[in-house]
Amino acid sequence: MTENLLANEPVLRLSAFLGIFALMAVWELLAPRRPLSVSKPGRWANNIGIVVVDTLTLRVLFPTLAVGVALWAESRGWGLFNLVEAPAWLAIPVAVLALDLLIYGQHVVTHKVPLLWRLHMMHHTDLDLDVTSGARFHPVEIVLSMLIKMAFVLLIGAPAVAVLIFEVLLNATAMFNHSNVRLPLELDRRLRLAVVTPDMHRVHHSVVRGETDSNYGFNLPWWDRIFGTYTDQPAAGHDGMTIGLPDYRDPRRLTLFKLLALPFAPLKFRSKPETETK
Repeated sequence: MTENLLANEPVLRLSAFLGIFALMAVWELLAPRRPLSVSKPGRWANNIGIVVVDTLTLRVLFPTLAVGVALWAESRGWGLFNLVEAPAWLAIPVAVLALDLLIYGQHVVTHKVPLLWRLHMMHHTDLDLDVTSGARFHPVEIVLSMLIKMAFVLLIGAPAVAVLIFEVLLNATAMFNHSNVRLPLELDRRLRLAVVTPDMHRVHHSVVRGETDSNYGFNLPWWDRIFGTYTDQPAAGHDGMTIGLPDYRDPRRLTLFKLLALPFAPLKFRSKPETETK
C-alpha cells in the first residue's frame, strides 16, 4: 500500500490541482468578486510560469517530496507517532493539524524576518488575486518550505497518508482562498469558521501594512483567531481595497524573470507603515 501511495502521489496531486484549478477558474468567470485591474493573460502567463519553475525545481531537488520522507521515517520507526505507535485514527488528523499550524507559523515568520520577506514578497506583488495567485511563490521559498516540512514530518513521524491529505488540502484551499469568486456574505461568515475563505484571505493581500500582517492562514482559519492575527474585513471594503505592495504597482516590473530576480533587488517595501490609497 505504501509503495502504491508513493507511486501514485504525483498523479493524485496533479489530478486534484487540475480539477480545483478548472473549477475555480470557471467560477471566477461566472461570479467574479472584483473587477481585474491588469491584463489577465499577462498575469496568468507569469503565475503559471512560476508554477512550472517551482514544480521542476522541487522534482529535481526532492524526487519523493514530503510523502517520501514520511514513508522512509515509517519504515525505520522514526518520529513521535512511529515511536508511540499511535493508531491511524488519531495520528492522521493530529498530523494534518500540526502541519497546518507549521505552515501558519512559517508564514508569519516570512513576514517578520527581512531575509525571508525578500523571498515571500513576490507572492504579494500580484496586483490582482485569482486562482493562479495561490501558487505564485518564489522557487527559493518553495525549497525552504519543503525542507522545513520534511524536517517536521521526520520529527513527528507523520503518516504518509496524512502528509498526502495535507498537501492536497493545502493546494486546494490555496487556490480557493486566492480566487476572485463571490460568495454570499452569510455563507462566507459561516464558512470561515472552518476554512479560510477568499474574502478572509484577500485582506492579507491588502496594500495596508496592518492588514498585510494578518490572516496568515491558508487552510484552517483557527490559528489567526487563536494567536490574535485575525482581521475580519479590510478598512476600505473589498471593493475599495488595493491589492499588492505600495512600491510595486507597475506591471512591466512584474514579469516572470523580474519576479524571479526580485529577492536580489533593493528592498523597497516597508520603509514606513502604509495607509490605504485610492
